[in-house]
Amino acid sequence: SGGTIVGQLRRLGYSVDWRRERFTLDPGLSRAVVQAFVKLHQQGLIYRGEYLVNWCPASGSAVSDLEVEMKEVDGHLWHLRYPLTPLPDAAAGTPGTADAAGAADTDHLVVATTRPETMLGDTGVAVNPSDPRYAQLVGRTIELPLVGRRIPIVADEHVDPAFGTGCVKVTPAHDPNDFAIGARHGLPQITVMAKDGTMNAAAGRFAGLDRFEARKQVVAAMEAEGCLVKTEPHRHSVPYSDRGKVPVEPLLSTQWFLRTEPLAAHCRAALDKPNGPEPRFVPERWSKVYRDWLTDIRDWCISRQLWWGHRIPAWYVVSETNGLITEATPYLVAENEAEALAQAQDQYGAAAAAAGRELRLEQDPDVLDTWFSSGLWPFSTLGWPDPDAADLARWYPTSVLVTGFDIIFFWVARMTMLAGAMLPEAGPPFRDVYIHGLVRDENNRKMSKSAGNGIDPLLLIERYGADALRFALVREVAGAGQDIRLDYDRASGSSATVEAARNFANKLFNATRFALMNLGGETPASLGEPTVQECRGDRNYIHRWILSRLNRVNRETAKRYKSYELGEAAKSLYEFAWNDVCDCYIEFAKECINKDGPDSEKKLARKVLAKVMNDLLVMLYPLLPHLCEELWHGLNQAPESKLLSLQLWPVCVNGHINDVLEDRFQESRELISIGRNLRADYGYKPSQKVEQVGISTTKDGLGQMLEAIKPFVASQLKSCEVKVLSSDLGSDYGVVGFSGSSQIGINMPRQDSDALRARLEKDLAKAEKEIADLSTRLSNPNFVSKAPPNVVATCQANLAEAEAQAQLVRGRLAELG
Repeated sequence: SGGTIVGQLRRLGYSVDWRRERFTLDPGLSRAVVQAFVKLHQQGLIYRGEYLVNWCPASGSAVSDLEVEMKEVDGHLWHLRYPLTPLPDAAAGTPGTADAAGAADTDHLVVATTRPETMLGDTGVAVNPSDPRYAQLVGRTIELPLVGRRIPIVADEHVDPAFGTGCVKVTPAHDPNDFAIGARHGLPQITVMAKDGTMNAAAGRFAGLDRFEARKQVVAAMEAEGCLVKTEPHRHSVPYSDRGKVPVEPLLSTQWFLRTEPLAAHCRAALDKPNGPEPRFVPERWSKVYRDWLTDIRDWCISRQLWWGHRIPAWYVVSETNGLITEATPYLVAENEAEALAQAQDQYGAAAAAAGRELRLEQDPDVLDTWFSSGLWPFSTLGWPDPDAADLARWYPTSVLVTGFDIIFFWVARMTMLAGAMLPEAGPPFRDVYIHGLVRDENNRKMSKSAGNGIDPLLLIERYGADALRFALVREVAGAGQDIRLDYDRASGSSATVEAARNFANKLFNATRFALMNLGGETPASLGEPTVQECRGDRNYIHRWILSRLNRVNRETAKRYKSYELGEAAKSLYEFAWNDVCDCYIEFAKECINKDGPDSEKKLARKVLAKVMNDLLVMLYPLLPHLCEELWHGLNQAPESKLLSLQLWPVCVNGHINDVLEDRFQESRELISIGRNLRADYGYKPSQKVEQVGISTTKDGLGQMLEAIKPFVASQLKSCEVKVLSSDLGSDYGVVGFSGSSQIGINMPRQDSDALRARLEKDLAKAEKEIADLSTRLSNPNFVSKAPPNVVATCQANLAEAEAQAQLVRGRLAELG
């Protein structure tokens, strides 16, 4: 229900103006629907006529294509013999023999069908005009079994000669393709089924039977008359009504239709504008789907036989005996009954007075397809059709529509078509269309109300928090338009994905709490922005590194938000916050702020820490709004009236970004990670200190950085001493690990040479595999000539590094003997 949905959206933290909440049957929106209908009718785009519609016998209503679900079912393909009517004596010649394959000299044709009950309404048999088997039979007639009606053989390109026998029974009143064939060849339309799914009087002896019972009896009757050639198992797609859960029947029905081709042509033209398509789809590939649906489009059946909805604004003039006075104009379209009555007086008043009858109106009982009112949503919610509506003038056209790919035609295309008809000068109703994926359940099925496999978001919010659910959903998006598979244990109500997001929120909370405890009562504003100048010097390597990472992430995140790369933005911010800020920089800030040292160093550390946390909260705000708003207020000591959502995006200082520095620091972290693994492999407890760690590197600038950050390396590796060398570590370090051509070792006795040898052999195997892969790639002339030069250079550098590492490892193995 609407109230439940709105409550879920509020809990999730939707940042919308709830005063503008609208319901499709609100008076203003109802007025818009009526005026749109009247305007389209005046333009000749809405008409009433008989046409094939998807009919649901269970609900007793026409249903839209969206409400039809194709299901693969195991059925049968029945091959039926239709006898040819004899030629006149002069042209008859020698009678042919029966041939189930359908050769031209046969006295019958064989058709294949999955719905034999509809044969009672056949008005023709179609063959492909290029099929030589039947070329001589086009124009002749056959006698329809069980009915005795003579029907023609016609040639039509729609027939696939390779399917079945190449002959197709044509039932224009019960199949959309047959309807089109019948229209091309002037075949009559005979409806043999009632709207409740039973056979009607036109079905002859089968009248009154349920459609599926009639199928059985028709097959039995055809077999009894020798007209059933064979029955084959056949798996095929059957359209089911999503509402009634039964197979739909294409039935002729008098309905209201909207001519869509003129509106679709306007939309196609907007896609071909010289300055780019309107609207722009993200991802762009969905633009083709949108265009395809706007091409060769069928008229839209907009009427529904339901109790709920916008009633069609059309009235019928009836006499006192409830009979139509005239059939020249069977209906009157008006905004209200008073206007309709005025029209009736103009057209039929004199005739009614002459007949001594009083004009009386009855409104059409049908309602409009809900997609009709939904198609007006971008402007009806802003005050249209009031030309002076302030919201319409301020906000239309809108900026972006966010929706799923499964309703591009049913909603997106209908909004653009109706906008083109109602507000043609304004252009498309939105600049961008961001297509997101579908949320799928633990079995990879689309979540839906009918399948009953949805998850109430409130359950996950109660357990993990609204921000955790928001962040989990966005982070799971691998790319725009790709589906989200959300793990969920229905028995326990748990989700590992959402729990991981909750853990991230906790990490962010603890990082902010650390900052508040160590900023000495200051705020980011009172501390000021750290400048490039004050961060110079070897002692400030880590400050410079985190500011480089912060500004790089700032630039990338702004770009990703702007281009709707929300999943990529969430992943990048997660990695930066968890790995760079929490696991690395905060650990350094602890040492820097709490150790004995110059006040200037502590102040710089506080300034950088405040800057990093403030900007991180601003960048994460769209993904974790509740938490970030609360933490940002605490960090900035801001009053409640000041909202984070209204703050400017942090300025990106390009001067802080340093590619070389980031690369070197990443190499340092890789060495630290290897050192931690060495500690764990050789049984050191987390709190246990090692006597000495040695690091050897010949990489340009890396040794200088490691020398400057030795206290940080020592704290990370729980080491009493760190030595940075430019030569091989030698035999002083019993346990050694490798990162490219660099080494890190722990000074400890070689008490387990077998374990050390096994580790070194594993490192050597890894290096040799990398050498083999890179050598193969670089020896391929196509790769070297066609790959970008920077890619080739990177491969060459990686090969040289892998070879250097292999040489170092072999040397260590040789020392072990």
